[in-house]
Amino acid sequence: MRTVSLFSFLLLCFCSCNQWSDGLNEKEFSAKWTVESESPDYSVSFVDGACEIVSPKGLTLWYNEKLSGDVTIEYDAIVYDAVEGDRLSDLNCFWMATDPEADSVFDRLDQRNGVFKNQAQLSLYYVGYGGNHNSTTRFRRYDGNPGPAILGEYTDAEHLLTPNKWYHIKLVSSGNIVQYWIDGQKLFELDDPQPHKEGWFGFRTTLSRTAIKNFKHTTN
Repeated sequence: MRTVSLFSFLLLCFCSCNQWSDGLNEKEFSAKWTVESESPDYSVSFVDGACEIVSPKGLTLWYNEKLSGDVTIEYDAIVYDAVEGDRLSDLNCFWMATDPEADSVFDRLDQRNGVFKNQAQLSLYYVGYGGNHNSTTRFRRYDGNPGPAILGEYTDAEHLLTPNKWYHIKLVSSGNIVQYWIDGQKLFELDDPQPHKEGWFGFRTTLSRTAIKNFKHTTN
């Protein structure tokens, strides 16, 4: 497992809502986030208040705090396509992720090693926005088994990535209802009879240069 000792998310308020937002103090990054990467050659840097990630292969940036109950997760994210080596694809995320065979998603990092197919060992919700070289946007529910069904899909340009654009993403878990919102539009909703009620959030990408900022989570 490799982590990067940079960047922290500062506590804005601590009451019923456990809300965090990103700051510029890089020293506490490893206390808040863990990198799971298929390649040791990834890089993490900090530009204009955003955490910029260059991922030569599959990479998940895990938020270290386990979330539970009715939760809304929000953040801003971008995929760059401006210089040689950039690839417009895969603004993805995991949420309410748990490992049925371990106490936490961090116990078997070295087994998964950032490889996407290995994430099938986890239970989680997943959206791949602009995946497959920016040709699909898909929603899946993983339950510790490979090959989960596609629960929703878009292939039209309106629901694929625009290069160098900041998106605002909102993930909602409320009772049995699970939702994915982007820029104020609800793309996916699932009425899950057996919802994942706790777990970890992961910002996921591959073969890309992306950035994330303004991360927060609130209790509904």
